Amino acid sequence: MFEKLVAIEPVSLIPSAEEKLHDYAKEVVLYRDIPADDEEIVRRIGDADAALLSYTSRMGKNVIERCPNLKYIGMCCSLYSEESANVDIAYARQHGIKVLGIRDYGDKGVVEYVLHELTGLLHGFGMPMLRDEPVEITGLKVGIVGLGVSGKMIADALAYLGADISYYSRTRKPEAEQQGMQYKPLARLLAESEVVFTCLNKNVLLLGREEFARLGAGKVLFNTSIGPGFDSEALEAWLDQPGTYYFCDTRAAAGPVAEGFFERPNVHCANVSAGRTKQAFVLLSQKVLANIEAALAE
Repeated sequence: MFEKLVAIEPVSLIPSAEEKLHDYAKEVVLYRDIPADDEEIVRRIGDADAALLSYTSRMGKNVIERCPNLKYIGMCCSLYSEESANVDIAYARQHGIKVLGIRDYGDKGVVEYVLHELTGLLHGFGMPMLRDEPVEITGLKVGIVGLGVSGKMIADALAYLGADISYYSRTRKPEAEQQGMQYKPLARLLAESEVVFTCLNKNVLLLGREEFARLGAGKVLFNTSIGPGFDSEALEAWLDQPGTYYFCDTRAAAGPVAEGFFERPNVHCANVSAGRTKQAFVLLSQKVLANIEAALAE
């Protein structure tokens, strides 16, 4: 059992999971607002030996080194790699601090968001129609850039509805290819797809001006990554071409764009995270608690 566990900010745990935290620490402190700066994070952690945070704050070396009692840091948000994490995992490891994160808890909501927006565009439901007449997903040439968990779920959903799925990934996916999904080099995928989905890890930028030139006019780009996945200036230049559309659920997914970007008629941003659903918070809570138990068991 930890002596003191502090959630330095809102971490999206359901009420029963918050109560469960008291089984893992003698003292539990839950902050309900986001700390303003590193000084406030250090003050909130104080003498705690366990800390929880979400994606809205960062715990770098300058914070961790000033919290000498820390033994565990729990990331209540997606951890894809050390390089993209909002915790300095390497520094923590060097000082014997265990860091665990979660992933794959909000993907079903993202798939539903994609289906909602894509069918709206193809049929003209509540927005301009992509083609001169309504079209189905059946036969649509779809390119998936990044066939991880969420990318594969989007691909599976669209394949079920008859889409022609191609993918590009750092590694080949034999199981997907057995299902009829075709691997293509990135340049070819962009040129041959009507609708492209970027489903990438945070801080992975694959599309620049050359790639957008290959994508060309009359195409649709969905970004379901946490970050932009592309050069934002190149995206804006591409959107000046006729028949282009860009979809994202949050503004952060567009990166550092110019003022007025989200007022463009061919830009559609829900301005809400599609993965943050009731079911996702339940799954997030289960995974956060499982990580705490794993850390205490070591």
